Amino acid sequence: MKSITFSDHHKIYRNRILSPGESVGKGLTPEAAKDLGLPEGIAVAASLIDAHAGGLGVIGADVKGHNLPCENQPITSRVAMICGTSSCHMGVSETPIFVPGVWGPYFSAMVPGLWLNEGGQSATGKLIDHVVRGHVAFPELQAKAAASAHSIYTYLNSHLDLIKKSLPVGFLTVDLHVWPDFHGNRSPLTDLTLKGMVVGLTLSQGLDELALIYLATIQAIALGTRHILETMQAAGHHINTLFLCGGLSKNPLFVQMHADITGKPVVLSKEVEAVLVGAAILGACASGDFASIQEAMAKMGKVGRVVQPNHEHKRFYDKKYEVFLKLVEHQREYRSIMDSF
Repeated sequence: MKSITFSDHHKIYRNRILSPGESVGKGLTPEAAKDLGLPEGIAVAASLIDAHAGGLGVIGADVKGHNLPCENQPITSRVAMICGTSSCHMGVSETPIFVPGVWGPYFSAMVPGLWLNEGGQSATGKLIDHVVRGHVAFPELQAKAAASAHSIYTYLNSHLDLIKKSLPVGFLTVDLHVWPDFHGNRSPLTDLTLKGMVVGLTLSQGLDELALIYLATIQAIALGTRHILETMQAAGHHINTLFLCGGLSKNPLFVQMHADITGKPVVLSKEVEAVLVGAAILGACASGDFASIQEAMAKMGKVGRVVQPNHEHKRFYDKKYEVFLKLVEHQREYRSIMDSF
């Protein structure tokens, strides 16, 4: 098989690489226009992958009047989180920053002219589903949620409020801890051999216990986000605000835990389908409606709701984070013991 050289790549891709949102060629060809039922020559934008389009849809929104630390700060003070089946954490910088265990830096991969670093968690929404649906009390949950005309997750959130009594809901997991890498660790440890861990189980199998393991799993995912953010910041990023979109951003418990555990405000997009907003931003730039991606993001990305962290809970979550890091340390110790067998 003939090897492909850099020279071959240069011939294949010609000598011009388009940035996201730049107009491609002469617009839609006659053949494509006919197939799609669109006008011939309509602008076609250089595209992005879905997660990066979602990042565009939220990260550049105008935040004036929302009392956020990123107001009057460069976009480099923000991280966009696209959270669904898995999650991506995307931060940009003016100069390349090499972050251990985090992809990049990639120039102009999301925002033209800026370098992108992308962290991620391999299973987030999928993990929550796995834990909840695999519990022995799931049929009871399913029946009660259906009877109340609520989703299973809305019902679980309400049930946690019921059992928390006078405690903040997050404090219910003081003796229940989860390491969330049931599908390996993508960032920042880049270790696909890591496994999930749960510490603090009892013989109880009721709806209360299902609600608690659900809460502990969400907290573990948020602790994983904190781990990624702290690694990015140690390498040179300066992050003070999170911008969330995707299916999990519709869950208020998931959002509040991310605010409390990271200690940073969370901005939710007004438009739930932020990936579509990002795609529209690309099209609006290609058509000439905006002079730059940054201008389009500021005008088209809209702030929906801001969730502030409960700073009075900081000490509890600092302790949870300390346990979180101990879990993976212990897992590696156990592996070392067994490897010597």
